[in-house]
Amino acid sequence: MATASLPGSATLTRDAAGARLALAGDWTLPHYPALQRRALELAGSIDAAVAIDIERLGAMDTSGAFVIAELLGSSRTQALAQDEALPPARRALLKTVGDAIDTYCTGVKRPRDAGFVVLLERIGKAMASFWKQTAKLLAFIGITLQGFMTTAWRPNRWRVTSLVSHIEQTGLDAVPILALLSFMVGCVVAFLGSTALASYGASLFTVDLIGFAFLREFGVLLTAILLAGRTASAFTAQIGSMKSREEIDAIRTLGLDPVELLVLPRVLALLIALPLLTFLAMIAGIVGGAVVCMAVLKMSPSMFLAMFQADMSLTQFLVGMAKAPVFAFMIAVIGCMEGFKVSGSAQSVGEHTTSAVVQSIFVVILLDALAALFYMEMGW
Repeated sequence: MATASLPGSATLTRDAAGARLALAGDWTLPHYPALQRRALELAGSIDAAVAIDIERLGAMDTSGAFVIAELLGSSRTQALAQDEALPPARRALLKTVGDAIDTYCTGVKRPRDAGFVVLLERIGKAMASFWKQTAKLLAFIGITLQGFMTTAWRPNRWRVTSLVSHIEQTGLDAVPILALLSFMVGCVVAFLGSTALASYGASLFTVDLIGFAFLREFGVLLTAILLAGRTASAFTAQIGSMKSREEIDAIRTLGLDPVELLVLPRVLALLIALPLLTFLAMIAGIVGGAVVCMAVLKMSPSMFLAMFQADMSLTQFLVGMAKAPVFAFMIAVIGCMEGFKVSGSAQSVGEHTTSAVVQSIFVVILLDALAALFYMEMGW
């Protein structure tokens, strides 16, 4: 073996006996730049017919073994690792580096999928996620109903203070924006209706259009969508913040039920507030339509009320109000469920808050469409 003080070298000779590559000196990290340059110079000239001479090979570390593997290739390096002339430690080092090059340094060409296959894959993942989310929602609805049944017969466990506070937050504080929004939508519906019906000489039926729209659909739908964006997000942010600060874990440690403490007051508050707000939205929308009728159609208030009373039945009002508790329950449950799904970071709170709003609006519109089909088949 060569002395340890000699720098590593690679000499390629060709004679009558054939080509021979002599590896000598120390193949270690201090000599790595020179060894790498020499390996680049010899690149392409080392084939299977070139014999390898390692009699004068000195010290070797991982960097030197890597240069040898680059120079000889993985297969020749693995064969060199079986040479009994090398100490066992160096054979193991060469084998490890050769295996690593085979495993990690060979680029893997990813097969290119067809666009249709990718589309089907994304549709499948979306459907799987949808069913998983639906199962979680149904499970949380069951937990909430169980909590209702458990505490309904135990007045000492009712959270009256929390319930009143949430009624104020979800109901009373939403009155100004809801009344203004419903009033403006009523004005728009009346203006468009009067303009469209004028060409048929039926402008007076604008009153019926306003009544049917707000009593059956717009009153409850506007209220539900507004609370889905305002209240569901608030529920998710409140419970999610508590989850991220481990307050919910502390509640469980104290022997209290988070569903009873956090979910039930919010659900009950929305069940009380949303029907009342729906009634307010109906009144505001009808008033907005009446204002436009008086301004555009020159209709007196008494005439508007007389037509409204003659054409609108109590059924139209009950059809709209019947949907309010269902919407309220679903909005509150979705908002609370997303809050419990927060993982602990501020980003997770934002993501689940957005998800709560999107899911609530989607569920409200879906249930409204199903209710409309049901009412139509029933003839209501």
